[in-house]
Amino acid sequence: MADTNELNDGEERRLEGIAVSRGVCVGKALVLGVPIANPARTTVPEEGVPAELERLEQALVETRRQLVAVHARVSQAIGPGDAGIFDAHLLVLDDPTMLEHVVGLIEKEHVTADYAFDTVSQRYADALAGLEDEYLAERVSDLRDVATRVVNNLRGGHVELDLEQLTEPHVIISHDLAPSTTAMLDRSKVLGFGIDTGGKTSHAAILARSLRLPAVVGMQDASRKVENGQTILLDGYTGVVIVNPSKQTLFEYGQLEKRQQKFDDRLREIQSLAATTADGFRVSITANLEAATGAGDVISAGAEGVGLFRTEYLYLNNLALPTEDEQFAEYVRAARALQPHPVVFRTLDIGGDKFPACYRMDKGGAETNPFLGWRGIRFCLEESSVFRTQLRAILRASGVENNVRLMYPMISGAEELDQSNERLEECRRELVAEGIAFDRDLKIGTMIEVPSAVMIGDVLAKRCDFFSIGTNDLIQYALAADRMNEKVAYLYDPAHPAIIRLIKMTVDAGHRNGIHVAVCGEMASDPVMVPILLGLGVDELSVSPSLVAPVKYLVRRLKMSEARDLAVAALSSESSGEVLSRAQELAHCVAPELFDRS
Repeated sequence: MADTNELNDGEERRLEGIAVSRGVCVGKALVLGVPIANPARTTVPEEGVPAELERLEQALVETRRQLVAVHARVSQAIGPGDAGIFDAHLLVLDDPTMLEHVVGLIEKEHVTADYAFDTVSQRYADALAGLEDEYLAERVSDLRDVATRVVNNLRGGHVELDLEQLTEPHVIISHDLAPSTTAMLDRSKVLGFGIDTGGKTSHAAILARSLRLPAVVGMQDASRKVENGQTILLDGYTGVVIVNPSKQTLFEYGQLEKRQQKFDDRLREIQSLAATTADGFRVSITANLEAATGAGDVISAGAEGVGLFRTEYLYLNNLALPTEDEQFAEYVRAARALQPHPVVFRTLDIGGDKFPACYRMDKGGAETNPFLGWRGIRFCLEESSVFRTQLRAILRASGVENNVRLMYPMISGAEELDQSNERLEECRRELVAEGIAFDRDLKIGTMIEVPSAVMIGDVLAKRCDFFSIGTNDLIQYALAADRMNEKVAYLYDPAHPAIIRLIKMTVDAGHRNGIHVAVCGEMASDPVMVPILLGLGVDELSVSPSLVAPVKYLVRRLKMSEARDLAVAALSSESSGEVLSRAQELAHCVAPELFDRS
């Protein structure tokens, strides 16, 4: 907290917004967001058009290089999962319709490339902003971020926000923060930020949570009400920004900070302890991971291995498909760093909302509903050379480190699982012929994300060694509610009685056949839903490293008898409201510190 003697004179004022990243910070405001003037309409002679087209091409190449570099830096700093946010930026550069309009404007009206790109991108941004869809409207910042980069590269300028001149940490207040700017914020110079735009699903919000920076968005006009140098308190729990906080306000928040620090200390104390319920039942808490560089976070968090290694982040935004040796090296690094705990490598799960820049989806053109299309295991089985390369790399890694596991995504039927295992067996025979070692008892798992997989759980369980329930996709497929579409967000409901019963059916099928059942979707990270999952019989919860300790804390304070009673009640409930009410009551009772921020 700030020294109260440094407070600016002035009346305390409160500005309301949307809390998106927890934490409280106090410091001097740095108000940003002065827009760069749009390029003026400038014409060129007809013979100058080819030169403008060449300038455009070079600017696009340079922008792609910059974005790939940003992806790499963010991946190193906060993880490839969040670096994947910049997939959308690269897709903007590859949008053939938009680029066709830009080229058409240059050729028909003989205008400069920077004016043409700015004009066309602004039309697209305005169209998105006008949609009655919060998620799509929030993607406007992605488009404008890319457009600013392209235009600045055409002008020969720079885009990066330079905070290097700051001599002390500040709280950033701005009309907007481009995703690439947010991702590169220096945490030693920035205490937190508040912006006028955005919502809970905006990329600035997502990155703030990954950076663990307190953040408030959707503040409307805060950037016009706060002045540089004013002392402000930003509350990322409630979404309040307090200008010129009084000594009493600072005292109250200081007490809150002390309580939070005390609770954080308690979490650190249990990091190395087992996740055992109060009545003696052992639960495995593992972590989700995207790259070997994050293995240290998994270990320090107290996780018992990796329940989901998302291998697709080796592919996203790379200019070429990763080779077998490159993948082998990455898998070995991760497995070695996490010994003796298991590491479950999920085979390539692309399609839907993510496709690598190095791979063109040109078979049949763009998909009208990619989440129901060519993704996951369907892609791998058709693109056999890509699948073979990855399977060989994972098998080879298992011959070096004995804690390697393999898991297939998006299995919808026994045929897909059989075909996947046949491809794996072919790779085994190749490696035997080449004299390359691998684990002949490699554990093979199946993701349960499709309702059809739940229905034939007994059939699938005979063909693999473990299940991992991907609740994110299972919920959206079972309830026909696109989890990326804010218009149907109210239907995306993990407490829906149908979801509870699908999970129970999966657990029962696995246990009847003697196999382990994990959950690696967001339900595993939700303290309200964790007791239900345990009561349903789930053996393992795989969560992000930052949530390992909170989930472990809840498990250690919970009795399995309570969890089972809750699960029985949930299975007989007719409404999600009833399920959620019971779950909240139990979770708040056993671990109130996870919820109480008053």
